[in-house]
Amino acid sequence: MLEHGGRLRAAAQRYGIPLEDWLDLSTGIAPYGWDLPPVPVQAWARLPEINDGLEAAARDYYGAASLLPVAGSQAAIQALPRLRTHSNVGILAPTYAEHAAAWRREGHRITKLSEGSVHRALPQLDVLLVVNPNNPTGRLIEPARLLDWHDELAERGGWLVVDEAFIDCTPQHSLAAYSDMPGLIVLRSFGKFFGLAGLRLGFVLAAQALLDELDALLGPWAVSGPARSLARHLLADSDGHRRQRERLLADGARLAALLRDCGLPPTGGSALFQFCCTRRAVPCMELLARRGILVRLFAELDSLRFGLPADEAGWLRLEQGLRDCAPILASLEETS
Repeated sequence: MLEHGGRLRAAAQRYGIPLEDWLDLSTGIAPYGWDLPPVPVQAWARLPEINDGLEAAARDYYGAASLLPVAGSQAAIQALPRLRTHSNVGILAPTYAEHAAAWRREGHRITKLSEGSVHRALPQLDVLLVVNPNNPTGRLIEPARLLDWHDELAERGGWLVVDEAFIDCTPQHSLAAYSDMPGLIVLRSFGKFFGLAGLRLGFVLAAQALLDELDALLGPWAVSGPARSLARHLLADSDGHRRQRERLLADGARLAALLRDCGLPPTGGSALFQFCCTRRAVPCMELLARRGILVRLFAELDSLRFGLPADEAGWLRLEQGLRDCAPILASLEETS
């Protein structure tokens, strides 16, 4: 299993701090969301049915012609490589490690690419995979450039797969409106923006023929009845979307400013997280963890990723923890 953020129980055991005493900033999941409506008894008692309005609500929300609900976008990440024979797959890196792992597991050849090397590599690729905005760096690639890459791949039956798990706060950069074009596959996560990662829901936006193949592979009842019921309600709440987007964008900017003020200027980020490169990533992570603040360490990148606190108490606690990191960061300046 690859390592991910959110492993709070493991951190509690390692540092001897009770679960309830942690400030978990290790994921890019919205720390607040909606007042949830009651789930009808029938959603628990009956097998899910597809004519309940979820797909229509999702098409309206994403602006997509056709889509397929899945049990989290992770389900699609693992299934899509099974729809192609052995392919040359380029992945913009560094990025979410599950993509490379899934394609490699099915026997495909993986090449990790920088953004600048994509143009030279495209003629040899069957699939190009991009996380946009990227996780963990937050790098956002403009739609026109992505569509140019898609056009070249699609001419010979290739795919452009774009994972838009963190794009809900900047929907103007999404390729959802183009996702019915052959060879373009867009993945969307429900849980991150709506603050409901435990619901395990995502959507694949693509041409209907490919969705039919994926649906057959995943089998019936891939998404639970309660998940369908709650998502249908939340996807239709346009006022709630606006409020959530405004709050997340404001808090993302606040987090970036706080990190800068405390000597950890972000090198990238999104509304849901900020990414900081520092040669003191490991000792800073350890110091924060000893204070019950969990952040995501990327040791191979000498970097930390910070999610958003849920309330003012969390913001104050994070600020104090970052101030406590000042001597560690100062020692870096003295030795550089």
